[in-house]
Amino acid sequence: MVAKITIPKSIEAALNYNEKKAQKGKAFCLHAANYLKDAKQMNFYQKLAGFERLTALNERATTKTLHVSLNFSPLEKLQDEKLLNIAELYMNKIGFGEQPFLIYKHEDAGHPHIHIVSTTIKADGSRINTHNIGRNQSEKARKEIEQQFGLIRAEQQKELRNPGIKPVDAEKVIYGKDETKRAISNTVGAVFTQYKFTSLPEFNAALKQFNVTADRGKEEGRIYKNHGLVYRVLDAAGNKTGVPIKASSIGCKPTLNNLEKKFEANEVLRDALKQRTKTAIDETLPLSKNSMSELVKQLEKRNIYVLLRQNAEGRLYGITFVDNSTKCVFNGSDLGKQYGAAAIQSRLTETANNKSIEQDDKNTGSSTGRLQNEFAQKNEKEKAISLSSKTETPLDELLSTKEQYENVPGNLMRKKREKKKRNNKNF
Repeated sequence: MVAKITIPKSIEAALNYNEKKAQKGKAFCLHAANYLKDAKQMNFYQKLAGFERLTALNERATTKTLHVSLNFSPLEKLQDEKLLNIAELYMNKIGFGEQPFLIYKHEDAGHPHIHIVSTTIKADGSRINTHNIGRNQSEKARKEIEQQFGLIRAEQQKELRNPGIKPVDAEKVIYGKDETKRAISNTVGAVFTQYKFTSLPEFNAALKQFNVTADRGKEEGRIYKNHGLVYRVLDAAGNKTGVPIKASSIGCKPTLNNLEKKFEANEVLRDALKQRTKTAIDETLPLSKNSMSELVKQLEKRNIYVLLRQNAEGRLYGITFVDNSTKCVFNGSDLGKQYGAAAIQSRLTETANNKSIEQDDKNTGSSTGRLQNEFAQKNEKEKAISLSSKTETPLDELLSTKEQYENVPGNLMRKKREKKKRNNKNF
């Protein structure tokens, strides 16, 4: 969790920032803490009045506003209730638990984050000291909350969002040897030392997102035959351009021999980190609308670069995932059978079909129930008509329950027979 605190000069400006986001559908107010009304029951001016009632108590203070943003990793899925609990606990820990504050959930970025607006003026007119609050109270609260809720640490998030590798801009490179070398050395050095890859194509997959490639040249060429390697800049279309730079001339010595030494070691190192990539793919597939390009976009939000390998006819035959969070490169099949190119395409189609079936069921559910009731009622009517129109046969009468006397007491049966005998004598 990354916590950022600012001290705006105007409470109205901080509130207005969040409310405008809400009007555009890019945010909504989760909660109004220590207000007399729920957030949904108040408009902008009512929310503002809750703060101004306190800020008016201290005319000397020049800064009366606290604006906090709590940012979470794209890999974390946090429900609103959990975000609310985190926000309230954080405000308590930094000394603002008794203050009125508004919690906004923003949805305009690739990672979950919330904004909190409050005032530094207390009910007695005194001001909460915010000097070094970010370095002291906030840092302590952040670390405790990360541990309590099992969140990805801020230090790790900074590494994910700021990998220290900037893509080479081919248009800005002056294609002389020195300029090209400077342009690609930092990129190659960072990928070579930080990423875990097990083959030259995987190494190139990581490099490609920064517009650089490692090139062995043609098989019949001198570089290839001598087990050599050069690095080149890629333009916007992915074409090699500029002056090739020998691997041996780059400081970290990313030669083919040195790369091959890393392949086997990286096989073991990256194995324990597969699950994070697999989980990200599994969670992203349902959001991808049966579209490979949409899957690529969704995974990019989770800091995963996807390289699709296609033949001349455009048929997809391979897929590589570069997880920039763990600095690991995986061919789809290395993650498991269900992550290969063909399996991913099949899963995209299956997900789309399941959604279609669910939608059809939802649309037809009410009408299906109505038809079933009508069918049942029709059967009951037909059954009733059939029973009422049935003609009884002598056998039916004999088998009818009204002719059964098994339960008639014996003394009554004897009296009935004696009466019948007396009547016969009279005739």
